[in-house]
Amino acid sequence: MNRLVIPSPAKINLFLKVVGRRPDGYHEIITLLSRIGLFDTVVLHFDQPSISVTCSHPRVPEDRSNLAYRAASLFFEALSTDDGVAIFIDKVIPVAAGLGGGSSNAAAVLMGLNQHYGLPFSDGELRKIGLKVGADVPFFLFRHVAVARGIGDDLQMYEDLPPMSVVLVCPGFEVPTAWVYKNLSLGLTNREKRFKMINLKEDFSRVKHRLFNDLEQVTIGKFPEIRSIKKALLNLGAEAALMSGSGPSVFGLFKDAQQATKANHSIRRRGRWDTFLVELLLP
Repeated sequence: MNRLVIPSPAKINLFLKVVGRRPDGYHEIITLLSRIGLFDTVVLHFDQPSISVTCSHPRVPEDRSNLAYRAASLFFEALSTDDGVAIFIDKVIPVAAGLGGGSSNAAAVLMGLNQHYGLPFSDGELRKIGLKVGADVPFFLFRHVAVARGIGDDLQMYEDLPPMSVVLVCPGFEVPTAWVYKNLSLGLTNREKRFKMINLKEDFSRVKHRLFNDLEQVTIGKFPEIRSIKKALLNLGAEAALMSGSGPSVFGLFKDAQQATKANHSIRRRGRWDTFLVELLLP
């Protein structure tokens, strides 16, 4: 098999609490992560003399700084081989939007290479390689809804999330994650303890009061349009609306699929923002 096609999903953070800063500059977090049905497509061509990457999106780098390139390089290093692979990314997930597209692409490369070479690495070993690429990569290799702690690498399966429709709204500008964390003022609370007791399947009515994102305070301060998107989603019947990751993407959660469809159409007709109607990817 000389060619392999791998779907590469986006993610949203349904809960994100920053609990501290480490000496190495990384931030300790607790976050609830779910993949959603919005996909890039990663195509691997094998038997190549070196690693290369191309992408359909003009603002995605096609050099060693691309996370997919780095993933392939680290995989071959761990395998002790100087093989090559040509990586093509058909980009649908908005770039620098808090949706983890680059990390998902890297995870897709690692999964594809591991499959092609006959599964030389266990799931745990592959996640260790992924962590060297970026903090979100292990989550995409985990392939479950998860609570992530530490820098995002301490993963625990979360099974108390009901099926929901998601209206994802992307305002079209980019927000660098490093800038958001640099400008974050830490206000530590005991929300981590309370979060452990949440079961959204049993009491979905609590969702809007329990889901929050500490990074919103930074991103909304510079881009108040995010607040307008949240308000629009809530006015259209979303159970909750939240910025994902460092933003600027905002999602609304809907119990009723028809109501989500109407909300998506309503926002799209305004012509101000890109929208996607998707589902949570649950086991």
